[in-house]
Amino acid sequence: MRVGHAGRSWRKNQVAAPERDRHCAFMTTDLPLNADPDSLQTRAADYERVTAALDYLSEHWRDQPDLAAAARAAGLSPHHFQRVFTRWTGASPKKLVQALTHASARKLLVDGASVLDAALETGLSGPSRLHDIFIAEEAATPGEVKSGGSGLDFSYGFAPSPFGSAVFLIAPRGLSGLAFCNRGEEDEAFDDLARRFPMARFVRDDARARDWAGRVFDAQAGEAPLPLALYGAPFRRQVWRALLAIPPARTVSYGDIARAAGRDKAARAAGAAVGANPISWLIPCHRVLAADGRLTGYHWGLDRKRAMLAYEAATG
Repeated sequence: MRVGHAGRSWRKNQVAAPERDRHCAFMTTDLPLNADPDSLQTRAADYERVTAALDYLSEHWRDQPDLAAAARAAGLSPHHFQRVFTRWTGASPKKLVQALTHASARKLLVDGASVLDAALETGLSGPSRLHDIFIAEEAATPGEVKSGGSGLDFSYGFAPSPFGSAVFLIAPRGLSGLAFCNRGEEDEAFDDLARRFPMARFVRDDARARDWAGRVFDAQAGEAPLPLALYGAPFRRQVWRALLAIPPARTVSYGDIARAAGRDKAARAAGAAVGANPISWLIPCHRVLAADGRLTGYHWGLDRKRAMLAYEAATG
């Protein structure tokens, strides 16, 4: 995943294309806060056919059904079904099957299954296919997920930022953590990030952290996308993608984020996923407010959240 710079030089959030980098998924997206009435009418007309397809895919995803099979369940030609389904859900049928496969395999691995058993149990031909799905879904291999970070090497360090001391956690594939703290609280902030990967190895490198701080916060640093390496369960990653789509100096509610992540009635779960966001500022969880507009629930303190929103309002 790659994201544009914050601050004055912000552009649309960018994520690296699969054909460029097999560790990431590509999208350029904006979170729609006001729905188009024509679009709503079209989606309403598609509802019955899409729900029939969703029922079919939910029942048969372990068979890894192809487009033609899902289209038959909806009573449409494959080409027409692909368009209708993607327009209604925002994702392709293949992407939904992949997400269901990943979620089930992830639970199996965490519960102790081998990589081979998890692959076969979820209807895949073998570990290599499971590996590709895990890389696409959460930028981690099945073995890394099973081991709780064993074999992962991170560097970390501290650097000044507009919002106090910044703590950077950097994986080989990109930035995995960005936290903020007051002076003297650096160790606690690092521990908060590191405990997500209990078996990983960490090496301190403040010079590298200062380099990242320049790339993140310096508006003169250029427009090159920043690589993000996000590790997390599917719904959390979907929420983090929704956060990336909120324009600077705009705010949304937790309910808005739940809808953008495809779970209309899961505002509480969306709030937990927002709170678990590991990359502050770049993935802008500070732009999410309570339904009544109150500032609530920022992991690094409400004063910092208020300062971030004021900073964006002044520089946007």
